[in-house]
Amino acid sequence: MEQHEGKASCQADDGWWSSRLHELWSLADSAQDVTELADSLYDMLLRMPGVLAVVGTCWSGGLLHYLRSVTLAEPTPSFVEFEQDFGESAADWAPGGDPTVTVHEVSELDGAMPHVQILAAAGARSVALCAVPLGQGGWASFMVGTAERDAVDVTLRARLKQVAEVTMVSNRRIVARREDELRQVSDAFLAEASLQMDSSLDVERTVRRVARTAVPAVAEGCVLHLCLSRGLTPVAFSHMDAGEQQWLGVVAAEDLWLTDVLQQVVNGGQGLVLQGDELAGGPFGTTSSGAGRAVRALSVNPLKARGRALGTLTFLYHRVDIAEVASLFLADLADRAALAIDTSTLHEQRRRHVVSLQRHLLPRELPQIPGLTLSSAYEVGDESLDVGGDFYDAVPGVQGGVTLLIGDVCGRGAEAAALTGLARHTLRTLLEDGSTPEHALGRLNQALVREGTFRFVTALVAVLVSDGRGFRLRYWSAGHPAPLVRREDGAVEELAAHGDLLGVLDEIEYGSGSAHMAPGDALVLFTDGVTEARAADGTFFESSLQDAVAQQGAGEAQGFAERLAAAVVEFRAAGADDIAVLVAQAEMVA
Repeated sequence: MEQHEGKASCQADDGWWSSRLHELWSLADSAQDVTELADSLYDMLLRMPGVLAVVGTCWSGGLLHYLRSVTLAEPTPSFVEFEQDFGESAADWAPGGDPTVTVHEVSELDGAMPHVQILAAAGARSVALCAVPLGQGGWASFMVGTAERDAVDVTLRARLKQVAEVTMVSNRRIVARREDELRQVSDAFLAEASLQMDSSLDVERTVRRVARTAVPAVAEGCVLHLCLSRGLTPVAFSHMDAGEQQWLGVVAAEDLWLTDVLQQVVNGGQGLVLQGDELAGGPFGTTSSGAGRAVRALSVNPLKARGRALGTLTFLYHRVDIAEVASLFLADLADRAALAIDTSTLHEQRRRHVVSLQRHLLPRELPQIPGLTLSSAYEVGDESLDVGGDFYDAVPGVQGGVTLLIGDVCGRGAEAAALTGLARHTLRTLLEDGSTPEHALGRLNQALVREGTFRFVTALVAVLVSDGRGFRLRYWSAGHPAPLVRREDGAVEELAAHGDLLGVLDEIEYGSGSAHMAPGDALVLFTDGVTEARAADGTFFESSLQDAVAQQGAGEAQGFAERLAAAVVEFRAAGADDIAVLVAQAEMVA
């Protein structure tokens, strides 16, 4: 009894209320500890005479997000999250403008609502309600349940309104702080995302990085569609819940409602944010089922670059406020993603064209030569978007055997490609017509000098003729890297080769030499893209070339050249020159 009287005395103490309210205004201004603020506000209202329960709710339209309550029987605050849509039933509780206090009989309220159930369970017969707008379509309500309607006097009404005002100020501070944090996070994220997207010129890798860096930093889910020949096609998607990845992929690929929304954005060229009833008919929102039910908003931004529509960037949100605040930021992200994707796409198209053109400068296939296994490999420089000047060919001899040729035009680009075609076809035509290697190289030198180009050409011609015990080898070099012979036992020999460059002097001298190839031996010709490939520590592949030839030659003869070229590509961290390898291996006698 004495305890109750003491409490009543405290409740009637206006000085105590004013002091506590001043402290809470300071806490609201700082907008740091929301839970402490809420607990204090509820405790203050619960101390008012005749109050049996205090209940607070947070809404977005008719959707109830959470409920906080204290009662005399359970003074410890209780907090419960909801995702329940009460539709029009919630309209009676929504604020009409400035915070005002209204009084209702608990028996007249919708008993299905959880806050009404708490008030009834606490024994409240009347309830004083004050609802406040929170911005962006959200609102909150404070309800004070009393045993008698008379308990809702002028003092309780005034203090309930004061609590509502503190809540609004605190909410504005929180929203402002979140917006400032979001701007800082957005700026940092955009900078990091740009670095990630710009670090690769591979289209597939770029679009995957867009999706992966955005979740969960920006939203709970992300889907990136590109306008391909078969229409809008999902090329990357990510979800913060790994278990929902497959669901999101199916939705992105098959859902007709989503496809229609995306097509509208592509056609209109403007981004949009859908929420609430705007999600009706689709796989998202409260009317859907499964993972889509948690999605409260959907944003779609067009991907446009250099006047072309590339696709769409879609984000899924579990909170509406984040979707609306992030709209401008997402438009910026979409523009950066579109530019990165377009750059990657153009680079890949250019690369394919270069590779295609390069292949046309090489023989479609190597001839079948009795007693020899020929193999070749060509790797386009990864960092280059111009046609290189490496070439090779194999010309069958009239009386058996074969003439191999390999060369390299200085530089890259259209002029280098033209000279590559000139060099290869000039040498091949002359050799097919029976010219000697010296005569063919001399004619090519004259043609290059007449062209007046500043580019030079290196070339090497090797003639292999069967002698019944293997093959006799003679070779002529015009400034080309010296060939190697891998013996059947694994030993590797360099064949000395010098000579002048083609296209520089009117009269030139060739380096020449001869050797014999026994069964199992292999002649290895290559361009300087092999020797000048450089590892991360600055080491050139030339220093380990003979070891690599010895190792690659241990496999089947047919893939010798491919294995050697692959070893060079794996080795190099720098040096983007093209790689050409041509190998002729004498077959073992059965």
